[in-house]
Amino acid sequence: MTVASEPALRVGARVLLLNRDNEVLLIHARDPDNPDHHWWELPGGGQDPGEKLEDTARREIAEETGLVLDEIGRKLWTRESRFTYRDREHHRLDHVYLARTDDTTQRTAVRHSANERVGLIERRWWSAAAIATCRDKLLPAELPDLLQALLDDRLPATPLALTA
Repeated sequence: MTVASEPALRVGARVLLLNRDNEVLLIHARDPDNPDHHWWELPGGGQDPGEKLEDTARREIAEETGLVLDEIGRKLWTRESRFTYRDREHHRLDHVYLARTDDTTQRTAVRHSANERVGLIERRWWSAAAIATCRDKLLPAELPDLLQALLDDRLPATPLALTA
């Protein structure tokens, strides 16, 4: 009998990036091995060894969108999740930071990993109202409420701890 090993914890950073209209940038992705499984998520990814999480957030935004952020704001929440992707179990802890930009012009080359290239569907700016009526899977599922609480200045100053 084979016992499945526990997947290693992958720590990463994601960014709730708002433009001047308070729209949030989301990535539409899918599991290439299960194309019916798709979702919208905040841009971000895994932390490199020795890298500060804020630097991870800035690097990942540049790699995934070509946007260059001068500042990363406060940490909004952490989200621990376990999920199946490409027929493998994953365990992730994402630290989610707030950032704002008035410049949505791509300023550097997008550098997607091979995995991102096969899973990326599109990137889109979303209003809070559009997210609230989205029928697709959102990560985190609480994103509509979290975004509205942030825009209404009701999100606690201390980062929230989410699990999925």
